[in-house]
Parts: sequence; C-alpha cells; structure tokens
Amino acid sequence: MTNQQTAGIHHVTAFVRNAQQTVDFYAGILGLRLVKKTINFDAPEVYHLYFGNESGGPGTIITFFPSEHSRKGRVGGGQVGFTTYAVPVGSLSFWSDRLTGFGVPFERTERFGETYLRFEDRDGLKIEIVERAEGAKSTWAFGGVSVDNAIKGFGGAVLFSTAPDKTAELLEQVMGLEKIGQEGAYARFKSYGDIGNIIDVNVTPMDYGAGGAGTVHHIAWRAKDDAEHALWRNHVEANGYRPTPIVDRQYFNAIYFREEGGILFEIATDPPGFARDEAPEALGEKIMLPEWFEEHRAQIEQNLQPIQVKVLEEDRQ
Repeated sequence: MTNQQTAGIHHVTAFVRNAQQTVDFYAGILGLRLVKKTINFDAPEVYHLYFGNESGGPGTIITFFPSEHSRKGRVGGGQVGFTTYAVPVGSLSFWSDRLTGFGVPFERTERFGETYLRFEDRDGLKIEIVERAEGAKSTWAFGGVSVDNAIKGFGGAVLFSTAPDKTAELLEQVMGLEKIGQEGAYARFKSYGDIGNIIDVNVTPMDYGAGGAGTVHHIAWRAKDDAEHALWRNHVEANGYRPTPIVDRQYFNAIYFREEGGILFEIATDPPGFARDEAPEALGEKIMLPEWFEEHRAQIEQNLQPIQVKVLEEDRQ
C-alpha cells in the first residue's frame, strides 16, 4: 500500500457549449456559487468557470470550458461517468421536487445501499445526488436552495474505465484509497476525506467514449500543499506513469497524467484557493486574468459572451 494518500477529489472539469446556460443550471438550479470567472489559459477566447461552495473549497469545485462550437461528446470509457454530489440527510425529496419543478428528468437508482437521483445537465453531462451524513453543510444559499438542503460538495464520482483492474490498482496502490466493497457492476473505493471521497469503478471494461460537450475532461485529486504535491509527482512517476511538469493554474498547482483505463487524472494543491485575487465576498463577480493576459483584457472580454448569475423565473414565482 502506498504511503501517499489523497483526501479525495479536488475538482472535476467538463466541456459544455453555452456559458449562460451552464450558469443557469449550476448556480440557478443546483444552487452552487460561481466562485471564479476566468479563461482557459491555453485558449483565452474560452471562459473557464468554477462553481463550488461559498469559498470554492477543494472537494466542491466543478469547472467548465464553454464553447458554442464544441462537438457533442459521448460519455463512455476513459472518462468520469457520473459526477456525484452530496446533500444533507433528509433533503433528497427536496431535490426530486426541485428537479421536477425545473423540468429536469431524473431517475432513482440504488447502489451500495444508497439512493441516488441521476440526471443530466443541458449538455448531457451525467450527474447524481446522494444523501450523506459526512461533510460540513454548505453555508451558501441561492435562489430556492437553502443551506439546509444545499449541496455540500462532491460525494465522489463514478469512473468509467476501459481497464478497470488497472484503474482499481492505481486507486489503491498509488492514490491510497481503500477498496470497501463490490456490488453488481461496480467496485467501491474510499479515501480518508469527508467529501469527494467515494469512488465507484465499473468492474467490466467499457468501450471508449468520445470527448466533447457533455463529457468530463479530467478529474483532479487533492494534495495538501506544494511540498506534498512535489512528492506526488515523484510518486506517480515512480509507479510507471508519466506526469506533466508542475503547472501554475493560479488557484492551485497541477500535474496531469493518464491512467491505464484512459481517464485523465490531475493532482492539484489545496492552496492558494480562489480568494488569492478577489475578496471572499466578491468571488466570481469579475473576469479574473493571470498577469500575463492583463494587457489583452479588453480584447479577451470583447470575445467572451456576457454572463449573469441570476435567480431563475421558477424561484421568483
């Protein structure tokens, strides 16, 4: 067993088509906070939007690259199949009523003794909600979502692997998760954190999916700080994977590598977080650019569709 252990998921990053539609779904319907408006550093004509709890804490953050001309993806092997959100115990009926009220079709499923509401966002990204006692309650209320029912952060994720034995071995031997069960189509792994900590992996190999709108680009795991992050990079490399150099993503440092089941993994540092360039009470209000893009701000902003976080009509009635 590895001496390195991640607390769980840091963030999940996905492709979508429309920026305002994404804001309306994740802030308006799901009640998450838009904690950062920035750009894809590799493609500055594209937003990079971050949604999470009030502070955008690790384990709560889903991020998006919205591109109107993106092809439609196909969810399958080599991807995160479902992004799982945890809500307080007793709030699943609130969420079923809310999804119904917003015309979001969902189905109830059972897995490892838990009930899940499974649904898709407007681009087909697969999401599920589950009640969990673990994890602190969110302090962010928006629209019709009170703190009593608000999403705490990630419950975890369902990984769709083309080589599940290899993915399972990586989770246990490299990432430090513990296998805690197997039932039907899935094996379950758990990290020591209290959110973003339950990972289910298919036990039968899946055919590859295709990237595009409605699919996850990568899943990121937590490193406590820069010192541990450097150890993670050495650890991953020593186990036969090929991590990138450490990349400065402004709000965390990152390394990336692809595991043998085809899924792109990132390891990201918990600090410095999203308040490094905005006051905590003003997160997500302004387009934030790294210093090397500031001289191009006018041109960059002109190329981005204006977006607004707003209470949706259904919550104003």
